[in-house]
Amino acid sequence: MKVSELQTKDVVSVTDGRKLGMIGDLDIDLENGMIRAIIVPSSGRFFGMFGGGQDFVIPWNQIIKIGSDVVLVELGQSNNHSSYLPSKIDGSSGGY
Repeated sequence: MKVSELQTKDVVSVTDGRKLGMIGDLDIDLENGMIRAIIVPSSGRFFGMFGGGQDFVIPWNQIIKIGSDVVLVELGQSNNHSSYLPSKIDGSSGGY
């Protein structure tokens, strides 16, 4: 699957059914050639550049299913704000 195909899919939380937005970017581990996380810009941003709010950073292991038009994710329990920040992004795989 191409990155451009991923960016056309809606990201939906299976926890509460909320539509988070569309994938704007990927966090890629270049050393191992793996995707570590998907990044969904906050809804208040204009073309992903202007506006407030934090992005959703969703670790790859929290993706439940990638369908033809939607990506289902399960956000961590600690996510009661507008973003999820993984506990470790430092060059190691960190388990995702």
